[in-house]
Amino acid sequence: MSDSGRGKGRLVADRRYPNGGQKGGQTATGRSQGARPSRSGSAGGAGAGSGRRRTPPRRPAKRRNFLVAFVLGIVSFVLSILWRITWRVTAVVAVLLALGVGYFYTKLPPVTELLDGRARGSVTLIDRNGAIFAWRGDQFGGAVTATSVSKHLKNAVIATEDKRFYHHFGVSPRGVASAIRINLAEGRGPLSGHGGSTITQQTAKLLCIGVEYDPSAWKSEADYVSDCRQSSLARKGKEALYAMAMELKYTKDEILSIYLNRAYMGGGAYGAEAAAERYFGKNAATLNPQESAIIAGLLTAPSTLAPTADLERSQKRAATVLRLMRDQGFLSAAEEEQAQAHPATLSAEAQAKTGGYFADWVMSTGPEYFTRDTMEDVVIRTTLDPRLQKAAEDAMNEVYTSKVKEGSKAEAAIVVMSADGAVRAMVGGRKTGISGGFNRATQAKRQTGSAFKPFIYATALELGHSPYDTVVDEPFCMNIPGSGQWCPQNYSKSYKGRVTMTDALAHSLNIPAVKISELVGRDLVSKVASGFGIKSELNTSPAMALGTSEASLLEMTGAYAGILNGGSAVTPYGLVDLRLKGDNEVLMGTGGGIRERVIQPEAAGQLIWMMEHVVTEGTGGRAQLPGREVAGKTGTSNDARDAWFIGFTADYVVGVWMGNDDNSPLTGVTGGGLPAEIWRETMLRVTDGTEVKPLPDVEPEAPQRVAQPQPQAQREPQRVRRDNIIQQVIRDLLGGR
Repeated sequence: MSDSGRGKGRLVADRRYPNGGQKGGQTATGRSQGARPSRSGSAGGAGAGSGRRRTPPRRPAKRRNFLVAFVLGIVSFVLSILWRITWRVTAVVAVLLALGVGYFYTKLPPVTELLDGRARGSVTLIDRNGAIFAWRGDQFGGAVTATSVSKHLKNAVIATEDKRFYHHFGVSPRGVASAIRINLAEGRGPLSGHGGSTITQQTAKLLCIGVEYDPSAWKSEADYVSDCRQSSLARKGKEALYAMAMELKYTKDEILSIYLNRAYMGGGAYGAEAAAERYFGKNAATLNPQESAIIAGLLTAPSTLAPTADLERSQKRAATVLRLMRDQGFLSAAEEEQAQAHPATLSAEAQAKTGGYFADWVMSTGPEYFTRDTMEDVVIRTTLDPRLQKAAEDAMNEVYTSKVKEGSKAEAAIVVMSADGAVRAMVGGRKTGISGGFNRATQAKRQTGSAFKPFIYATALELGHSPYDTVVDEPFCMNIPGSGQWCPQNYSKSYKGRVTMTDALAHSLNIPAVKISELVGRDLVSKVASGFGIKSELNTSPAMALGTSEASLLEMTGAYAGILNGGSAVTPYGLVDLRLKGDNEVLMGTGGGIRERVIQPEAAGQLIWMMEHVVTEGTGGRAQLPGREVAGKTGTSNDARDAWFIGFTADYVVGVWMGNDDNSPLTGVTGGGLPAEIWRETMLRVTDGTEVKPLPDVEPEAPQRVAQPQPQAQREPQRVRRDNIIQQVIRDLLGGR
């Protein structure tokens, strides 16, 4: 049958459920479900039964609530506005961030230029045996890298300071948010307290965001450092930009290397190598876990946590670091347990805390450009003997513990010296083992009292007098032009009559000292004292004989060393030589030692013989040593404000001073008391185990005949004539003066 009059239907299935139809029934046009629809599907079919499908009518849309529509419209509008603002602001911030990071990126130098950031150098002091005993300045042991230090140190720093160091881009938003939360919870400002800084940000702060120290811009280096440590929002923003620039410029290990070299680690040590040397006497590459934990723990508070300041507190902090290392997988449970059971301890050199006063003095004697203001790392070899230093410190502690009244504020100082002026030990106060304190051995100028008298007798002996020459100890007055009559007295307020010069010195009699000083001439006594090294201005009045002039303990001990060595002056010294670290060339040598002769050896020997009698028969009896010859002199100033004992054996001179810092009188103390006992305790330890040697004294020739004492009335004219003759002889010897 032909179908030429109809279009071919589309090869699609009929609607399963047409509008108005039922399953399996006819369509709305009366056509059976199996009939093929018109191909065209248009109105071109024949009649109503042509097979055209009608479009089903749309259901009427539900009308939206006006209020909901209005609210949704407003929200949509606001969100669209916010989106437009947000992406524009984000774009601007991103551009500014890129510009800031790019700016700092162009300013970053090669990493090798950032490893040593000190504004000044360091000074390492070594004793006469070649061992380090003190450090001064900014200590820097040398550049290290993150790969050259001990792996335990590297891990300890990361575990403590920034456990996500290898995974962030220089800034840790999580860390910052956590820090702000903690600060607010603890009642502080959001930027006060915990910083949430990464190691990279801390390194940026150490670099002061690229700003170098300029003396013309800051009053001091401390002001510069304070400025670099600001915690303002603007400062934090710059640090973040600088940190991100560093992340682009350097590798993670390079950033960690800068941090390990520039961080301050207490005790004057900058960087891991200096800290390892300072505290443990080893290289940073050889640190074990517990030593590494000590150093890493210092980073939060280097001054208070330094093991040299408080070892126990430092060890407690290290225990926390070790637990963090275990939690983060850097240590096994067994390794952490082993480290916790054996905490790190200081090296013998760091633990000794020896020679602080001595080191301070040596630093003050060298040129500033090599000591206080050095830009280089300097090594100074000194005269310090650690055994003798310990002897002096132990003696000081022993006497103050056992013989000084509790609550006493009296101070003391000790100097131990060789006969050539080399200072072997120094204690500048009753508190031993400290640095930076007031050094009473070198800085205090006090009245010397009778400790000055040996210079009077040295002058007389040099002029030809004998230790057996006599002088009358009796009430005595003299007129002083412009001052009137002056009547000195002996300390005991008693008088011994005619005595030899030896007895007068042994018993520290004032009247004979004044008479002999006037006899030989105060100008000569002053010249001899100055020649022996008393640099302080001397009082040239008749009271000079009683020690009214002031001097330091170091000066007085050096002057007595001149007597011991046979009459030649010495310049006390502690610096042997100075060189740059790592260089064997000596840049400067000692500025001290034996100088010109002051008195002849025979006069010096006779004076030593006289001073030996001070100890064996006179005021210095408490200074006697079993089996050793000792010579010395006591000294007590006016109103007992100062008490001295200075003496020597064949090898060493020891000077001791005692007094109050406010110059108030001592209570019940004279030079022959506590100072002599401190001297004895010191010298017992100094000479322990050493060879016994005789003093280099010269016993004078005994007089052939000793005149019988005469009544005072008959004796006085003869004495006056004899004194006048002696004065005339002295004037002749001095060329008519």
